[in-house]
Parts: sequence; structure tokens; C-alpha cells
Amino acid sequence: MMGHSHALSGAVGWMALVPVLDGTEVLGITFHMGPGEIIAGALVCAGAALVPDLDHKSATITQTYGILTKTLGAFLNWAFGGHRNGTHSLLFALLMGAIAQGTTLWSEMAAQIFVFLLVGIAFNGLGFGMDKNRTASGVINAMVTAGITLALYSAGTDYTWLGAAVALGCLLHFAGDIATHMGVPLLWPFTGYRVGQNVGFKTDGKVERNVVTPALTIAVVLYGFYLFDWPELLPRT
Repeated sequence: MMGHSHALSGAVGWMALVPVLDGTEVLGITFHMGPGEIIAGALVCAGAALVPDLDHKSATITQTYGILTKTLGAFLNWAFGGHRNGTHSLLFALLMGAIAQGTTLWSEMAAQIFVFLLVGIAFNGLGFGMDKNRTASGVINAMVTAGITLALYSAGTDYTWLGAAVALGCLLHFAGDIATHMGVPLLWPFTGYRVGQNVGFKTDGKVERNVVTPALTIAVVLYGFYLFDWPELLPRT
């Protein structure tokens, strides 16, 4: 799928999971899903849903932070065997989730930086930029992303769920690519078999443009109305 579809799927996936996660304890971590966690999680998961495509030099995420993401993308392409190989495996999703969760255990500042990077990637993936002026687009993206990250920090947003959101975003990326013709090698490096290969719709074809993307957009809006009208999630006065 295209970058915007992947990003939308990440946002929808997180919002759908919020009612399940709220109050749930996993490995000693209790998830509390307030408004800040809903917004931050949707943006983080949207950004994470683009991470597996870092292995492609022309991907939206690879272009987001210039030399930083291009260099990281080149390394991942080499380390994981090229585009849609190791970065599209369950192992990669687990690794990314572990790294994200590790930042929350390492330091609060590291977690904030990680969130900042993923939110910026999410906005870029969703198309909030100006193709004719990449410099201005990058500056505006950074300013908006910094403002949102700071607002979430000021609101006391809890990031104990960060690893789960990143892993979920990667898994949703895989699901989207499985629905297209190429498929993905979920069990890499044990086997290169591509789940979903030669099955499904064409990337950026009529099905994605006219069905998948509009459906995901509508789902984000509907989940937004539902979640922010959910009494238990609203701040008590």
C-alpha cells in the first residue's frame, strides 16, 4: 500500500485497540488510555506503520528526515536483505517494539524524541506537506510536530504503551502489504515465503484509492467521535 494508507491504518488500528487496552495489565504494565494517550498513540502508530518501508530509498519515511533516514534506510536495506524482506517480518516488528519500549525505560527525554520522530513521519505520510517546497514543508512539519509533542508532554501523557504502539504499527503495515500483490515474508529469516503474494489489489490502484483509503479515513473520524464521547476517557471535573 501507499504511505498515506499505511499511516491511516496505523491510526485506525490504535484507536480500535484503545477500549481493549484501557485498564489492562501486561507484564506488570497497566495501560491508562486518556485523551492524550489516544491522540499520541494514534500518531505514533501511524508513524510506525511506515517504518518497515525504511528499506526503500524512495519511500515516504526514507525522505522524511533527509540524510538521517536515508542513511538508516540504506543500513536496513543492507542488513535485512533488500526491500520487503527482513523489515517486513515478525522479527522486525518485535525488534522495533522492543527498541521503542526500551526508550521509555532508558529516559523520559529519549521517549519524547522517539515520539517526536514518529509523529513527524506520520504527518509526512499523511501528506501534510508541500511537494514543491520540501524545505518549507520540513520546517512546518517540524514546528507542528514539536508543538504537538510538547503539548502531549505538558498534559502528562503516559508512554508506557510506546512499544506496543510501534509493534502494532509494523504489524498493520504487514497486513496492508499482504493485501497487495507482493505479499510479505513474515517468517524471515527462517523462510522467504511471502504471505499474500499474487493475491489482493494493486498498490495505488483503483481499490486502494477508491475503497481502502476512503474507508480508513471514515474509520478515523468515526473512532474519534466514539472515543472522545466515551465518558470513562474524558477528564473528570
